[in-house]
Amino acid sequence: MKKRKLKLILILSTILLLLFTSLNIYTSYLKMKKTVEESIANQSLEAAISIASSIDAEAYKQFLKKPQKNDYYWEIRNYLNDARVKIGALFVYTLEVDNPKVSKAMIMGLPPNFTNSFDIGGVCTVPESEVQKAYRGETYVTEVIHDSVHGAYLSVGAPIKDDGGNIIGYLGIDISADTLNGIKGKVIEDNLFTLIFNGVFILIVIGSFLFLQRWYQKEVAKEVGATEDTYQAEIKALITSVSSIRHDFTNHIQVLHGLLQLDKPEQAKQYLSSLSKEVQAIESLKLNIDHPGLSILLQTKKLTAQNHTIDMDFTISEDEFNKIKTTDLIKILSNLIDNAIDAAIELPESQRKITIYCNADETQYEFKITNTGPNIENVSQIFKQGFSTKKPENEKIRGQGLFIVNEIVNKYNGQISIDSSKHLETTVIVKIPIK
Repeated sequence: MKKRKLKLILILSTILLLLFTSLNIYTSYLKMKKTVEESIANQSLEAAISIASSIDAEAYKQFLKKPQKNDYYWEIRNYLNDARVKIGALFVYTLEVDNPKVSKAMIMGLPPNFTNSFDIGGVCTVPESEVQKAYRGETYVTEVIHDSVHGAYLSVGAPIKDDGGNIIGYLGIDISADTLNGIKGKVIEDNLFTLIFNGVFILIVIGSFLFLQRWYQKEVAKEVGATEDTYQAEIKALITSVSSIRHDFTNHIQVLHGLLQLDKPEQAKQYLSSLSKEVQAIESLKLNIDHPGLSILLQTKKLTAQNHTIDMDFTISEDEFNKIKTTDLIKILSNLIDNAIDAAIELPESQRKITIYCNADETQYEFKITNTGPNIENVSQIFKQGFSTKKPENEKIRGQGLFIVNEIVNKYNGQISIDSSKHLETTVIVKIPIK
């Protein structure tokens, strides 16, 4: 089920990735096309303004007095045709705008031998919205117009003024859609690398995100697994201690029952008195520590120490120890205390002692564990993975504790030191700077 969900997530992620990349490329393509159209329209408008300003206004005014194919007509037509050829336009022509709805084409710039001539005063296809602009004396630029006769084209217009600044007509330029598409194609071809780069860049970004997400999930799973192992080990130790207490309790009950059956109440009272001291010792396990994880760990270790007849004392600062991850704090102290217990057990019961000191100030945390037990030789080798001072029969679980502690301490730029110079006593000190 889990694999199916993961597979479904990967498929959906891939589909979304491809969709997002395609959408980005398509959006860039449309934006590029729009930019090309606007650029060509602006250039054509500048050309229209230039042609309108250089046209023979007096000749055109004479033509308008009697709109027919006279000398003035041919003079203006030849001029417009010459301009059309030079700028590569579909049509260059003059317009009459005497109302805000419909414009009329007056003179088309065509070659003299062009047979399919245009009538003077024919209705032009300039949209009404642009005619209104012309009627107000403004320039205009249309969207691409689709004409059943002349095909698709874009049109621009600029006013023709006489020497007195009066508008006497309009100069229109039509740019063929084929010309537009050709320029668009060239621009897109020149920018194809940019489009591909954008798509690849998005793929890399999203792929990196997915990779980092997977990496983070693995790291979290690894951290959770390590934490679970640590806490399971503590729970097992606690269960073992509780089982030991239960077993001892059963034995104590049997002894008391036997003493009472033998009618020896005084001895039974003495036995109960000794048991009360043990109960008080168990009650003393309740530690007033602000850090809940540390409190549980030390209570568990205290119980384990009592089961092995080890005298264990604590000195803990009133601090939450929140500048270090709980899992890391537990790993450090759990491994160090376990090593201390293993060492103390090798001495007679009367000599078994462990002291634990956890202090916090403004600059650092200091953890110090001192235990009685055999001295450590080769202290310089103690932090290497697999190195152990313990007996061969236990080596399958040895050689990892101090290596793990050292790795965690290094992660926090801390220091760890071991002093085993005193007779039958070893002290481990860990210092973690507070950042």
